[in-house]
Amino acid sequence: MARKTWLQLVNAVMTKLREDTVSTVSESTYSTLIGILVNEAKREVEDSYAWNALKDTVTITTTTSGFSYALTGSGQRFSVVDVYNQTSEIEMHQIPTRNMNNMIIVDNQQGEPCWYNFNGSDSNGDTLVDVYPIPNGAYQLYFNLIIPQADLSVDTTGIFVPDEPVVLNAYARAVVERGEDGGILSGEAYALYKRSLANHIALDASRHPDESLWVPV
Repeated sequence: MARKTWLQLVNAVMTKLREDTVSTVSESTYSTLIGILVNEAKREVEDSYAWNALKDTVTITTTTSGFSYALTGSGQRFSVVDVYNQTSEIEMHQIPTRNMNNMIIVDNQQGEPCWYNFNGSDSNGDTLVDVYPIPNGAYQLYFNLIIPQADLSVDTTGIFVPDEPVVLNAYARAVVERGEDGGILSGEAYALYKRSLANHIALDASRHPDESLWVPV
């Protein structure tokens, strides 16, 4: 099934609100507002669960004596599934910033990286990570992450997470924005969203029973 686009999501919300559909998200002031609410709803759905559709692997190739690297494309909202030094075939583990700084500055040993620590961001807004021991050569490091999708800004961009809870969440937000909607109160609309979200989380979790991570909203 094709992913629902930003425009399709906006029109789904517009229809539920008994408004005319639009040919582009920016067609009217109201459709532009609904586009903003869809993005807010998308972010809430993304942050509610470790969706399989958002999993991605960022690969770092180390250089001799280089300990700081950018996780290109990671942004700031990601979460970690696991991290591997693929070259050495070992799992890497996160350690506190204080420990990492002490080892890099005081111990300053080189070898196979087996620890990591996130430390700031680069000019693109991507997270920087320090690794230790300081690499003594080229190693392939695999950071398996849950990376939320960037805000939708093009009509034809499709979303990765389930579309139904996104539409229902955006609809609930729209009801709050303009008041009661033909007898549907904002609390009732939000309850419909939460029920849909729970159902889709259960479906996704059933395919990955060993990786269930649900943050209730």
